Amino acid sequence: MSIRLPALLATSVVRGSEQGESHGGIYIVDFETRSGEQVVDWNTSKIDFEGRGADRGLRGIAFNDDDIFIAASDELYRYNRRFEIQDSFRNRYLKHCHEICRKAPHIFLTSTGFDSLLAFNLETQAFEWGFQLQHTYGNWTGFTFDPRSDTGPAPVNDFHINMVHVNDSGIFLSGLKTSALLHLNSNWEVSIVCDLPAGTHNARPWQNGVIFNDTASDCVRYVGRDGPEKAFSVPRYDEDRIEFAGVDDSKIARQAFGRGLTPYTDRFLAAGSSPSTITLYDLKSNQVVGSVNLSMDIRNAIHGLEVWPYQDES
Repeated sequence: MSIRLPALLATSVVRGSEQGESHGGIYIVDFETRSGEQVVDWNTSKIDFEGRGADRGLRGIAFNDDDIFIAASDELYRYNRRFEIQDSFRNRYLKHCHEICRKAPHIFLTSTGFDSLLAFNLETQAFEWGFQLQHTYGNWTGFTFDPRSDTGPAPVNDFHINMVHVNDSGIFLSGLKTSALLHLNSNWEVSIVCDLPAGTHNARPWQNGVIFNDTASDCVRYVGRDGPEKAFSVPRYDEDRIEFAGVDDSKIARQAFGRGLTPYTDRFLAAGSSPSTITLYDLKSNQVVGSVNLSMDIRNAIHGLEVWPYQDES
């Protein structure tokens, strides 16, 4: 029996681009045809051009019925399936958002600039819960706050929280500087699920283990609880094919920077990297199924990545 390969929705950010240039966008990538289509070019004048690109491009993705929610740095957008913006939502405690996750009736968002998580209620269309992570005296802890008030936490980015995943057992979160996948239970107690390499993106539980982009080592990993580990190298290109390759020297961007990760069925992992490339890995055969490249601009990097949920519809 043939296996149907996935279609994916991806977002990208562009590091170091100038005003008037594209700052990334939204793509539909079909691994059956090995093709990608850009459906949104994110080019706006309302971008903070200070710093290392934190406000450029689009980030995490979540689906709710026919709505497509996509986060920018400090705003949550609601698109329809024609990728027309229907609404947008801001909050004073949402800063440098990275990944988002839907667990009805909420969308959970990372607020990297506050070392926090926020919850957006899909029914009331309001941010109604926040949690700031803390590490004191060697222990992980934190506190909840009301994002509708002006008495929440001050901006802080000690842990660079970049991932949130929610299931029936609680909330999972991690960041570049947590060195661990953390779990938040219903009493808002924080515990360590497992250690992670520094610089990790997209860590989350999957099957009997965890998956993550080991970004510092240029690979994608699955580590099982009973010991088995599978690692896949992130694609690299000949330097003469790379556009704007010189910006690597200023650390604005680099090749093989792995970010964006989603499982497909219980067999495949799709992962993003720069320059904007999505690669499909088969954990059963330990092989690379293939890659789709969307841009050879080294500044253009995949950020959000999710399985397109409407591919079975006629």
